[in-house]
Amino acid sequence: MTEPRKSALEAPLHQPAAGGIAARARAAAGPQYLQGLNPEQREAVETLDGPVLVLAGAGTGKTRVLTTRIAHILSQGRARPQEILSVTFTNKAAREMKLRLGTMLGQAVEGMPWLGTFHSIGGRILRVHAELVGLKSNFTVLDVDDQIRLLKQLLQAENIDDKRWPARMLAGLIDGWKNRGLTPSQVPSGEASVFGNGKGGKLYTTYQERLKTLNAADFGDLLLENIRLFREHPDVLRQYQHRFKFILVDEYQDTNVAQYLWLRLLSQAPSPVIPEAAKRLSGIHNHGRSDMDSGPTPSGVSRNDDQSESEGYDLADTFENSFPSPLVGEGAEPRSGEAGEGWTRTGVDNNPSPGSLHSPPSPTRGEGFLKNICCVGDDDQSIYGWRGAEVDNILRFDHDFPGAKVIRLERNYRSTGHILAAASHLIAHNEGRLGKTLRTEDVDGEKVTVTGAWDSEEEARGIGEEIEQLQRQGNNLNEIAILVRASFQMREFEDRFVTLGLPYRVIGGPRFYERAEIRDALAYLRVINSPADDLAFERIVNVPKRGLGDATVQMLHDHGRKRRIPLSEAARAVVETDELKPKARGSLRGLMENFDRWRVQMETVPHTELAEIVLDESGYTEMWQKDRSADAAGRLENLKELVRSMEDFENLQGFLEHISLVMDRDSGPGEEAVSLMTLHSAKGLEFNNVFLPGWEEGLFPSQRTLDDQGRAGLEEERRLAHVGLTRARLRAKLYFATNRRIHGTWTTTIPSRFLDELPAHNVEVTESKGGGNWGGAGGYGGSRFDNMESFGSSYSTPGWQRAQQRRAQGGRGSGFDETGAAYDASPRGSTSSTPRSPRRAPMTIEGELIAKSTGTQSDFSLGDRVFHQKFGYGAVAKVDGNKLTIDFDKAGEKKVVDSFVERA
Repeated sequence: MTEPRKSALEAPLHQPAAGGIAARARAAAGPQYLQGLNPEQREAVETLDGPVLVLAGAGTGKTRVLTTRIAHILSQGRARPQEILSVTFTNKAAREMKLRLGTMLGQAVEGMPWLGTFHSIGGRILRVHAELVGLKSNFTVLDVDDQIRLLKQLLQAENIDDKRWPARMLAGLIDGWKNRGLTPSQVPSGEASVFGNGKGGKLYTTYQERLKTLNAADFGDLLLENIRLFREHPDVLRQYQHRFKFILVDEYQDTNVAQYLWLRLLSQAPSPVIPEAAKRLSGIHNHGRSDMDSGPTPSGVSRNDDQSESEGYDLADTFENSFPSPLVGEGAEPRSGEAGEGWTRTGVDNNPSPGSLHSPPSPTRGEGFLKNICCVGDDDQSIYGWRGAEVDNILRFDHDFPGAKVIRLERNYRSTGHILAAASHLIAHNEGRLGKTLRTEDVDGEKVTVTGAWDSEEEARGIGEEIEQLQRQGNNLNEIAILVRASFQMREFEDRFVTLGLPYRVIGGPRFYERAEIRDALAYLRVINSPADDLAFERIVNVPKRGLGDATVQMLHDHGRKRRIPLSEAARAVVETDELKPKARGSLRGLMENFDRWRVQMETVPHTELAEIVLDESGYTEMWQKDRSADAAGRLENLKELVRSMEDFENLQGFLEHISLVMDRDSGPGEEAVSLMTLHSAKGLEFNNVFLPGWEEGLFPSQRTLDDQGRAGLEEERRLAHVGLTRARLRAKLYFATNRRIHGTWTTTIPSRFLDELPAHNVEVTESKGGGNWGGAGGYGGSRFDNMESFGSSYSTPGWQRAQQRRAQGGRGSGFDETGAAYDASPRGSTSSTPRSPRRAPMTIEGELIAKSTGTQSDFSLGDRVFHQKFGYGAVAKVDGNKLTIDFDKAGEKKVVDSFVERA
């Protein structure tokens, strides 16, 4: 029975009235770093005891809350800097936190060694205890190239065809298993059998063994080996559990299973020390219970991990026995809302005995059983499921940490009212979310606009017009962004901006024509157009692999320099000799024959068809079709978009000249530029004006995502749309096209279902500024879907006027024309009335015709003694131009090019 005096002490005390003198005076006396926080932010900062989940919507000050919370912990003396574990996802985020903390606390932030990314902190722990997992402290972390090379060696050892089963595909599988916390013995047999005719699991085991032999780890091991270390060595786990008094996690919605398991282990209160023998016996015979259990446990019911402090339950054994759960043993991952599943991921029962979760800790035990962990995230911004992120981690936070306090940050400081209302109404259609509604105290601002265009080119024109208008109104180009769902959408915008002279930058990746696959394809076309283009020839001579390595290329360079001829002509000379091994010689001869055939076809075949022929016959398309990496599909789409972009040009030469101008356009330092990026790359950024093109079924939401993941994929696509809308501060402009090239074929598209999920009160439907009515009826009419020769439009940009002037002069449309003549309406292969541009005269180098290379007369004569670096000494037996037949003393008769021998 509670003593009366104690009850009196625990009675609610008088609280100062909100806004009163006492409340304002107390606020003024508080720390400076708390000034300016709204009530929800301040609650998130000052709630230091027990587990806390901060649901921070877009633009609600998440980073400020996280850094201020650390400052508050330190200023209150609750922990020293080295006793705080703060994990982020990127080095950039970690640097920003350190910078902000340095501003608040001065030099104290320098003493925070455990502020960093998951993998950097995991790597640091692993180096301290490397011997316990079979490594040395100076182990090497392999990069992707080293990992692929090692896997290729293992495939060869198992006699597995690396063309059918690429090493890159195996690397992706292993990375996925490690992201789910699966060691080789835990990979489900069904998953292991999908690679190498059932040898995937064996290869994973061999790969891990080989890494130990090399004293190396890959990126995934930095967490996977941490988990194994903590499970197999509870004393090490207890050491870090005691060390970290506070744990803070940023972007918790983006954690994968391995990151989740790592955090769950560290976030438990330390278990008592159990003798090693007793611990082993308890793990084997009692399914994780120890002799120190305070009472019996009902059969079939797991104890809650959070009870380990007060009941003597061994957490290490809990996780040991939890791994055979459906997540690890069967390959199935628990989803929120599934009945009867318990919480088998960690051995936590969702239906513990009444009163066990919220009872106070034993007064004799020093610490409470609830760990001080604070996770900050937004379930509405979980958009990285394709790389292993589990949104369930944040949705089930209260199950993992019973009694957790959930604080919602819903006051947005970024966007206007109409934008927030549209974004909130859209995301409300998702079922898998904890629920919150963003609001703002700012003005409603402009409504979200939705604009339809006839095709993707009109879409690009319309957006270009709006950007020019915003620029004329004084808007900074740095505050304008175009966010696309797929990278291939960027190409038309890049071309359009070059035409308009608008500077732009691509964020999160190279510009379209700077991507590796596009540069490779262009290199083939450049060599066809200009055989003397050595840089292009060298780029693709061994792409795809033809057995022509660096030594072969160096030989061609040596011969080319001596004879002052391009590499392609050097190659023609070398393949007629015995300088190369038969296999390499045959590959090089085949490549040169291909180029000869393609140049003949260039005269008769449309350049778009020629590009497709080259990509297919060279094996380049097949190379990416066989590549099983995550970005292979995107690269193939980019190649199709490249071929489509060539339709706007009369011939190959005109297209390549256009590309040279595009590649030459670069923003100077500090120059204003429009930002162009994918929606995934835009997370964490914000702009005054945001354009969102391509809101069509199949593109957004992505059909591939819907096919692979069903409803879960649809919800992630909707979260992606939510992220896109909330990047805008002042204006959000949505576009869709009625016709778009998809997988190389023009298709009539349907507007995205997301458009109908927007609130009508906050949306305005507008007409495209890229032309008139759809289909060319009274509009610009330059679509490839009709053959109208008359425009009859009031469209009057400088580019339009230039096009009209050139048209009046009878000029043919080039890549910069905006006229209907830019598209050749004549059937493919037909004879056009417009004469083809004259063929370029033969190229010369320093006044010497390059074609004379094989016809030059050698300086050597019959019977001359010569020396060859590879074949040794010999005598000239025959002279044929610059090719010699030499009878070598030891190697016998060989054909060589005269530039590779010297007089003896």
